[in-house]
Amino acid sequence: MDESAPAVVRLTAIVRAPLDRLWDLHTDIAAWPAWNPGISRAEPAGPLAVGTVFHWHTHGLDITSTVLEAVPGRRLVWGGPAHGIDGIHAWTFEDAGDGTVAVRTEESWSGPPVDADPDAARHALRESLGLWLAALKAAAERP
Repeated sequence: MDESAPAVVRLTAIVRAPLDRLWDLHTDIAAWPAWNPGISRAEPAGPLAVGTVFHWHTHGLDITSTVLEAVPGRRLVWGGPAHGIDGIHAWTFEDAGDGTVAVRTEESWSGPPVDADPDAARHALRESLGLWLAALKAAAERP
């Protein structure tokens, strides 16, 4: 995370689902459009690992991201530039041991479009992350 970025957002949710189910949903990048209505296309260039590049389309933007960290069942981080914004997005999963998982998503944005209106950037980022987290929770909790 770029803690000095003008837009940094952190959100957490408790998900009532097994950790492996949640991890599998979130790391199957090609399947993101099946459960996340904010993503219309997601195409990984290889298996999930540090250095894997994936291309995706969300909220009218074509984005290319690179996996920066992948700790199975625990943490996934990716980043890259998109339309003048440098983003770093981290997801952390913590098994609570009672059939629930604490999921934390945090993302930082920097770059000229963010510098031009940091408040609007933070608002857009918070809304986007909130929708993604809600979609992941709903998909993981489905029977």
